[in-house]
Parts: sequence; structure tokens; C-alpha cells
Amino acid sequence: MAKQTWKAGNMVYPLPAVMVSCGREGERPNIITVAWTGTICTNPPMLYISVRPQRYSYDILCETGEFVVNLTTKKLAKATDYCGVRSGRDVDKFKETGLTAVPALHVKSPMIAESPVNIECRVTEKKELGSHHMFLAEVLAVHVDERYLDEKGRFRLNESGLMAYSHGEYLGLGKEIGTFGYSVKKTKGKGGRKKAQ
Repeated sequence: MAKQTWKAGNMVYPLPAVMVSCGREGERPNIITVAWTGTICTNPPMLYISVRPQRYSYDILCETGEFVVNLTTKKLAKATDYCGVRSGRDVDKFKETGLTAVPALHVKSPMIAESPVNIECRVTEKKELGSHHMFLAEVLAVHVDERYLDEKGRFRLNESGLMAYSHGEYLGLGKEIGTFGYSVKKTKGKGGRKKAQ
């Protein structure tokens, strides 16, 4: 199988395309779309977002030290794209997209009501790394849409129509192909004995 070698670059795809809401007191809140984001650790719960210093939201993040990560779905694709290509310097993104700002519990930044998951965050450290600066943040609270809770109270996030970003395109997450650990899970054979799959 032939391979071409390209110059060094980031090709870790797909990524979550999230809308990050932030805001300063006395100003309208803003939304920035971020794909450079992910989990840092479970305990304590931490995540990161990486933002270019030229972005309007960058100074807001530096000054307030807080934000909300809002997961996105296929229904939110157009709003997600809009918030990534328009600047909060020029437009009110909540107004233009029709998204609903609702108060968070621990931070002053609003949550986006239409998102299936809202993650309240407080910045613990900023790393100036190059084109993007990384904001490491502690997760203060997670809010989930009750529409995706089943009768036993389990959260069915994957039924919300989540989307991802890959190489310039937004993609809907599709059919399940396995569950965590399925490659080594044992099934019961004849006589009730367990056998490897």
C-alpha cells in the first residue's frame, strides 16, 4: 500500500466540534466554536480548549477565567458553523443563531439550552504554545438534557445526534460498531460456558 509523506501537521480526526460560551459582565455573551478540545483527566475532572489569541473570545477567556463547553448535534450544525466563522465583535451570536442563553450554576458564562450537555469550566492554567493557546480547566458541573434519560435514569447521549469535525467537514456520528471492551468480552457458549469472542 503506497503512502505519501506530507509536512508535519495536525491530522488527528475526527474531533468534537463544540460551542464554547463565555462572557464579561456588562457585555453580551459570546459563543466560539472550538474543535481543538478534549479530556485531560478524570480525577480531578479536567478538559482543555485551544484558542487563537486573535479570536474575540480569547481576551474574554483570559479576563474571566471561565467558560461553558456545549456539545453539538446535527440539529445544531448550522449554528455551530456560524459561531466559528462570525466574530462576536460584529454580531450577537445568540440572537443571530436563535440559541437560548440560560444561567449556569457555578460560572457567569451562560449555557446553551439547546445543547444536550453543558460543561461548566474554570481555567486553572493557560499555556502559550504557538498558533493556539491552551486553556486547561477544571470541570465544575455537567448538565444533561433530561430528554435523553431512559426509564432507568441512564443517559443515552449517543441518541442525541452528536456530530464531529473532520478535515474541514461536519459529520453526524453513525451506527454503533462496538462497545468499550467488546474485543475481549466473553460470551456464553453451549452448556453456559464462557468463550472468547
